[in-house]
Amino acid sequence: MTRHVFEEQLDGLHRKLMSMGTLVEEAIHKSIKSLVERDIQLAEQVIASDHLINELEQEIEIGCFQMIALQQPVGGDLRRLGTMLKLVTDLERMGDHAVSIAKTTRRLMAEPYVKPLIDIPLMADHVKAMVRDSLNAYIGLDKQAAEEIAMRDDIVDKLFSTIFHDLIDVMTKNKQSISQGTHLLLVAQYLERIADHVTNICEWIIYMSTGKMTDLNK
Repeated sequence: MTRHVFEEQLDGLHRKLMSMGTLVEEAIHKSIKSLVERDIQLAEQVIASDHLINELEQEIEIGCFQMIALQQPVGGDLRRLGTMLKLVTDLERMGDHAVSIAKTTRRLMAEPYVKPLIDIPLMADHVKAMVRDSLNAYIGLDKQAAEEIAMRDDIVDKLFSTIFHDLIDVMTKNKQSISQGTHLLLVAQYLERIADHVTNICEWIIYMSTGKMTDLNK
């Protein structure tokens, strides 16, 4: 296989990965919107479309393994394929968390919320921006951007802490709110985990750029 053909195949995998990233970002947006607006149809869309994310993950993995097996790439080329394999795993798990949020919409449809949903959608906005910006950093092989995006995880963690303490306070004062409060806490936890997966992606972007692993979770 010529270098030109190798690059064409690699570009094809990159395009699939970006499509997967777009689907994940949309799933996060729709799942939170469904929760805030109590839109069960939107929640069902997220759940039903999860198979598209899973199928892209499988297609990209197969493509990467075939290129590794047939071309035996080394150096930067091997890092690019290895990074792509790691990224699709993190993206697929983000999609799973979006589905979990959509399923929470299902569970809470018949209940009035114990408190207005303000910090959860704010947290989701930060998380969605991190997902989008990390994919752009991947495209541009932007090490500096990856480091900056990972630092924004602190904002998400602080919002999670605020949501946690607010909901614990509500549940302490009103025992009947415990079930719903627990589900809303899980939503915040799903968002926090998505941000953690973005941090993983940022670490792999740096690895792809430098060949060195960096712990951005410190």
